[in-house]
Amino acid sequence: MIRSAFFVFLILLAASCKRPEDSTSHGNITITADESLQPVIDQLYEAYQHTFPETHFNVRYLPEHQAAAFMLKDSARLAFITREFTPDEQRVFKSKGIKYNPQYIATDGVALLTNRSNQDSLITLDQLSGIFKGKIKTWPQLGNSNQTGNIILVFDNANSSNLNFIMKKFGLSDVKGLTVFSAGSNKKVIEYVKQNPNALGFIGVSWISDGEAPLTAELSQGLRVMGVAEKLNASKEDYYQPFQGDLKWKRYPLHRKVYVISREMHSGLGSGLVNYIMRDVGSLVIEKCGLWPTKPFNREVIIKKDI
Repeated sequence: MIRSAFFVFLILLAASCKRPEDSTSHGNITITADESLQPVIDQLYEAYQHTFPETHFNVRYLPEHQAAAFMLKDSARLAFITREFTPDEQRVFKSKGIKYNPQYIATDGVALLTNRSNQDSLITLDQLSGIFKGKIKTWPQLGNSNQTGNIILVFDNANSSNLNFIMKKFGLSDVKGLTVFSAGSNKKVIEYVKQNPNALGFIGVSWISDGEAPLTAELSQGLRVMGVAEKLNASKEDYYQPFQGDLKWKRYPLHRKVYVISREMHSGLGSGLVNYIMRDVGSLVIEKCGLWPTKPFNREVIIKKDI
């Protein structure tokens, strides 16, 4: 009997010592992100996996609305999007008794691209509003373009964060009546603009802001990144491009926030990645990608003076 009891005790002890399915340093989880954020999300999770080799992230890049919906259905642990949850989305979580945690991790921007042959590289918010409200339809109406055709608005897809951001910025409910082309991805937006001088493309800035990435150099060739001004009668100094400093100080008019939203109910792999971004060198990865981290990594410099 004593031997049997001891054997049962060993089994129970082994079961209690079994590793949980995931923790901050091991496991496999699914996360989602809007495709406009892919370059920075790729580098964040790859850096984390390098630090913790027993971790793996199954990343699904989807249009923003679908990325959020994927998480609502419990098909993903984290969602990286450029907005907080809508009231309807919040009600879904509340009805299921699930707590979620949004974290503002970086300042991003929507970059405006034109073909290199198009000499027009400056635009005001008022002019951009005029385009989306159907008042401005051709390049000559903007005043500085050498192009003569209609303005073709190019987005990655109909449910993307890029289009949603622009629609919200100018109070639009739809884009009916506009010449809008859905390219299928941010990379394909870039390719379309390179081939079409009348195109005006909209992409997430991280696709062209990492100066060290070979892909950035490749994608940036043959393009102009437009300067945008908030003032109605803007002078040259009032135009800003989505450079890191202008995102940091919110000078670029089309800046936006990037959030990671977690539905993780324990201290698991999702929490580990969020903490890495918010409290560790993950912020350096964000900075390297050309965005501005919400909590920049503190660099300590010790100066010694020999006497």
